[in-house]
Amino acid sequence: MEHNSVRYKNMRVNGFPCLNPMDVNADHFFKAAMLDKPKNTKDSKFGSNVTLINVMQLPGLNTLGISIARIDYAPLGENPPHTHPRATEIFTVLEGTLYVGFVTSNQNNMNKLFSKVLNKGDVFPAVAVAALSSQNPGAITIANAVFGSKPPISDDVLAKAFQVEKGTIDWLQAQNIMASSSFLLLATLLALASWQGMASDPSPLQDFCVADMHSPVRVNGFPCLNPMDVNADHFFKAAMLDTPKNTKDSKVGSNVTLINVMQLPGLNTLGISIARIDYAPLGENPPHTHPRATEILTVLEGTLYVGFVTSNQNNMNKLFSKVLNKGDVFVFPVGLIHFQFNPNPHQPAVAIAALSSQNPGVITIANAVFGSTPPISDDVLAKAFQVEKGTIDWLQAQFWENNHY
Repeated sequence: MEHNSVRYKNMRVNGFPCLNPMDVNADHFFKAAMLDKPKNTKDSKFGSNVTLINVMQLPGLNTLGISIARIDYAPLGENPPHTHPRATEIFTVLEGTLYVGFVTSNQNNMNKLFSKVLNKGDVFPAVAVAALSSQNPGAITIANAVFGSKPPISDDVLAKAFQVEKGTIDWLQAQNIMASSSFLLLATLLALASWQGMASDPSPLQDFCVADMHSPVRVNGFPCLNPMDVNADHFFKAAMLDTPKNTKDSKVGSNVTLINVMQLPGLNTLGISIARIDYAPLGENPPHTHPRATEILTVLEGTLYVGFVTSNQNNMNKLFSKVLNKGDVFVFPVGLIHFQFNPNPHQPAVAIAALSSQNPGVITIANAVFGSTPPISDDVLAKAFQVEKGTIDWLQAQFWENNHY
């Protein structure tokens, strides 16, 4: 009979297995991290260096849902636009001045920028400390993940998503856009969504909690209607998800019809929604994230090239991609950048997706980065994407339409 130590040798869990409590000592909760010491920023194109202390360096953090980082910024340095798929971040400036911000998902058809100048004093370089609500928060630096994934995302996909020539995409992919830390990248300045990590919908504590859309009370989700006032129509919508949708008016050649709690109040607290996605020939649903949902997608008609990019595990944004045919299923993990592209120049495609949130949100990368209201500083974006400010100004002047209807 196989011994337990052999059987469990290669076991993998979400997080790490626990040591025997009898073998634990104070050193498991300690690291001489020297977070008081300035770090080198000279070797970074972005002029920043992130020193992250997570569960990989401090095993006592396992299951405790927190980590910490020091961020050093050279004069005019930045930590470029990014997301943390598994963490909310709280940030404090120790020295210097920082311009910081985040961009919302497309609530009310607008990627709104919330930004602020943070001060400690007029001292350069700048230093900050961030705490994050995950033992291993992950980081997706937008420029790295989109243009530096391994293998690269198709230039057909990115040219349509960013509305530029394929030659521009090929040039950007050849730049070897690098991470801002020589240690393990954690990005902490311009998170594209502040409510990502460990996000989940309110749990149901009764059979249902139909959303009261007219209540003046604001909670995470919606208040519940009186159960005595609930009827079957609260759980029904004539959504016509069997009907083809218009893709001709979309620059990217797709149309997403989402049924979430805003259209179907019975979904409140139930943690699920559904969408139909129509793709024109050579149409795509461009690189985007859902800050509050994992997505499972099945192809109803046609063929789709799909993929997602990991956070920078082992200092690499790895692309997982696949060509899907009718009837195939693919999963996009919560918070990760993903896309779908119809490679057929003659035939449309159709897919249905279920999402693990009553209101999953969507952050279309090009729209959020170049079309936020108000715009992100062109100084920030020029350094993040390693291009001239004139290129950024041109991109920000384009009309970044929403393909969610």
